[in-house]
Amino acid sequence: MTESELTQLLSEAFPGAQVSVALEGGHVDITVISAEFEGLRPVARQQRVYAPLSGLIADGTLHAVNISAQTP
Repeated sequence: MTESELTQLLSEAFPGAQVSVALEGGHVDITVISAEFEGLRPVARQQRVYAPLSGLIADGTLHAVNISAQTP
């Protein structure tokens, strides 16, 4: 899995969002800025970002995921 593939996956999950991915080995830092997060608590925001990544986390492709989910 590459940074561009992860960016594409998250961009499809959050249309119109600003997505930034920094991947180093199995560790990834993700920033998603989306109006979809408006009114959601931080944990709910992170759960929404984890959802499209769940398979990659479960199969060990991603070992550590750091998420910043923000509103514009």
